[in-house]
Amino acid sequence: MSADYQVHGDVAVITLNNPPVNGLGLATRSAAVDGVHRAEADHAVRAIVITGAGKAFSGGADIREFNSPKALTEPTLHSLIRVVENASKPVVAAIHSVAMGGGLELALGCHYRVALPGAQIALPEVKLGLLPGAGGTQRLPRLLGLDTTLDMVVSGAPVLSDKLAGTALFDEMFAAGADLVGAAVGFARKVADVRPLPKVRDRKVEHPDPAAFLQSSRATVKAMAGPFPAPLACVEAVAASVTMEDFEEGLKFERERFLHLMQTPESKALRHAFMAERAAGKVPDVPSETPVRSIASAAVVGAGTMGGGIAMNFANAGIPVTILETQQEALDKGLATIRKNYENTVRKGKLAPEKLEQRLGLIRGTLSYAEIAAADIVIEAVFEDMGVKEAVFRELDRVMKPGAILASNTSTLDLDRIAGFTGRPQDVIGLHFFSPANVMKLLEIVRGRRTGKDVLATALALSKKIRKTGVVAGVCDGFIGNRMLEQYLRQAYFLLDEGALPQQVDHAIERFGFAMGPFRMSDLAGNDIGWYIRKRRAIESPAIAYSKTADLLCEQGRFGQKTGAGWYDYQAGERKARPSPVVDDMIVQHSADIGLARREISDQEIVERLVFALVNEGAKILEEGIALRASDIDMVYLTGYGFPLHRGGPMFYADTVGLPKVLAAMEQYARGRHGEAWKPAPLLARLAAEGKGFNG
Repeated sequence: MSADYQVHGDVAVITLNNPPVNGLGLATRSAAVDGVHRAEADHAVRAIVITGAGKAFSGGADIREFNSPKALTEPTLHSLIRVVENASKPVVAAIHSVAMGGGLELALGCHYRVALPGAQIALPEVKLGLLPGAGGTQRLPRLLGLDTTLDMVVSGAPVLSDKLAGTALFDEMFAAGADLVGAAVGFARKVADVRPLPKVRDRKVEHPDPAAFLQSSRATVKAMAGPFPAPLACVEAVAASVTMEDFEEGLKFERERFLHLMQTPESKALRHAFMAERAAGKVPDVPSETPVRSIASAAVVGAGTMGGGIAMNFANAGIPVTILETQQEALDKGLATIRKNYENTVRKGKLAPEKLEQRLGLIRGTLSYAEIAAADIVIEAVFEDMGVKEAVFRELDRVMKPGAILASNTSTLDLDRIAGFTGRPQDVIGLHFFSPANVMKLLEIVRGRRTGKDVLATALALSKKIRKTGVVAGVCDGFIGNRMLEQYLRQAYFLLDEGALPQQVDHAIERFGFAMGPFRMSDLAGNDIGWYIRKRRAIESPAIAYSKTADLLCEQGRFGQKTGAGWYDYQAGERKARPSPVVDDMIVQHSADIGLARREISDQEIVERLVFALVNEGAKILEEGIALRASDIDMVYLTGYGFPLHRGGPMFYADTVGLPKVLAAMEQYARGRHGEAWKPAPLLARLAAEGKGFNG
């Protein structure tokens, strides 16, 4: 059973009970239908209350049934709502905490709705590339009107029940802290004999000029929807509540649009990302009951851009943090940058002014290791050089209290070697933040060979507390994200040698959907960072071929935005990338110097070479166990590298294209220059031969 049934005198109470949010899975739907039938058959029962156990009325569909036959097995959500709506006795929805998606649609099918303040009310299906599919677009406008309904359905954002008090959505709003079930039972008794039973479907949508409003809404939504079809489909479904005379006709229209969206690649990608984010926090040998260490205070070594951003994450989560620097000037500059970042956030209206000083009050600076010794976790964010890391970790090992977690923000270096600089490798973990660290959602959690399970569990819990998507990676050069990025950039640079220019490459991959092309991205990050890594790899892996173009650029001091010149030119105070004739001439001359005739390169070739380079390296990472699952790789690229959300990540995109087609394209490029870069990963070749995908 996933719903409890009790009788309070003459009122039956059906309590949805499917933790954590009372998802409306098959067992819950069946139990709810049985409960209504049982109450109908009991002559002593005059009314019915439906509520939810625990922390929700209902969060909607049970995500465990996504893409499962159970979602369409009777009783479906439509059937449950029909049973409730057609009950001969009044059914009251008693709402608290959360009523979202199908949960809200169930409440809309009830004859009455009562609620506590503070409940989150939402139809968030658009975030999965869908629209509400169980009457939400037809019933909600009849209670809230077109304006509010469209805002809710197109944005998917929750609205607090308090803000909807006084609307037709709620028949009564109880006081905060009230006994919801007791109050709902009392309300049910008051309406037990009222007939006819009120049905939302029988109401009319009220609006002075629906045609003009809908026309304006279509134009607005079309402009902001980008590559996603769902927002505009939401408008059309809500419009049907006005334009179609018959309620059932509108319901049918909504259902047809819902089923169509279910099959779109955009919705499949969004649903994949939704499930992937939840899977990322699960590590097979680290069960959910693994004990975690308390993180009540933190420290960061390094007050640069990265260190400052990392510190802000802790302050934002209410955790006091101390920043350590070696020079007062560097410390002052770092703290000033943090203040400026917060002031900019206040200016944009994204942070209340009173919160600014509160958060700054949680951040302090020091020049002494002794003053960070009592922190529960310390994160090193210094220059990406093993010698520098060694000096820091030897000192941290000396001063930090027993049980403190020692974390490195390294983006490429060997974490096991770093852990070896300490006498407590079990306490060492990689926490690779992405720049700007206070904004980017990804946190690559690098598990060393001797990292303790409790340390890993603590890092995963911490990632949620500081509102990051934590993805676990094993130890290798570059981990998941930067190891794949190296192959992506190698192809980008080879394309310059062969005939492309930076702006063509960037435009092609940005039209594909990337937030930023490789050359604009490199200018933003700093071209000297990649230069340093290439120099290191020239010693460690001399057999790997690179284009010399990026090195020539750096030799001219063109390190990107910070120097006002990189692959592009930048005017003082601006971030706009302007094509550089100097760089274009340098690229063309380099092709001539190496005896390579330049050719026309299509946008399709650019996209395939960049994306399939990611895919092939991702397959190697997966096969080596550096990533636990293909969806983890997708999460890294969706949340840290600007991969287009509507394409679901590189591994999911490859599945969508079909691995045989990916392999065929790679074989074609293997016949060109630097064909050795296209040797297929064994896993990719095997799955292509078997007609399977990375994600099953």
